[in-house]
Amino acid sequence: MARYNAPFEIHVHGQVQLRPDVTFDQIQDALKPLWKYAGARSLADGARSAYEEEPGIKFDTADHTLQMCWTVPGDEDFKQALDEMCMSLNELSSQGAPLEVTFYDADFDEEEANPDDESRDDFMMLFVGPNPAAIMQAQRDLLVQDVINMMERHFDGAELGGVVAEIDKLFSQRFDALVNSLEIGKPPRGPGGGSGHGGGRRPRHLH
Repeated sequence: MARYNAPFEIHVHGQVQLRPDVTFDQIQDALKPLWKYAGARSLADGARSAYEEEPGIKFDTADHTLQMCWTVPGDEDFKQALDEMCMSLNELSSQGAPLEVTFYDADFDEEEANPDDESRDDFMMLFVGPNPAAIMQAQRDLLVQDVINMMERHFDGAELGGVVAEIDKLFSQRFDALVNSLEIGKPPRGPGGGSGHGGGRRPRHLH
């Protein structure tokens, strides 16, 4: 059911590249935690944002992309709906993608608030992808973009190759640790007793 006098206005923003074989019914099922939270009976009904100027939730069949610029009134329990949605989107995605979620304090008025009052605004970044390597790739790309944008205020972009290389090194170490953790407890495979990497292929740029 719709939530009135909810403490937050929650905005979900991002674009997810989907597999070419994904159908509308699959997307509707994957996004069910969101549109049900909004009190809708279907994705078509729940895809509209609380703000008319926002495009809401759209599925581009030509590009196989899911685009979200969607606001719903809600509370902290919305995070459970987000977790369920991300698990389902992982299975439909063709590559890693970030999703930005912002919780705006609906009761906070900056002009009328006392100096000691603080807004309960919150922000979280989620990532979806078909496998851990794809998710790490999306995390890496976003971090590189953020770091370069910040450092280009002080340095020329051509000077930042070493910084990017260090970021790649950190993600490479994290990826190797993940692969090793997936290998623990696996029985040997094949005559030689060796086993392949369970974590999938290494993300691009991570050397």
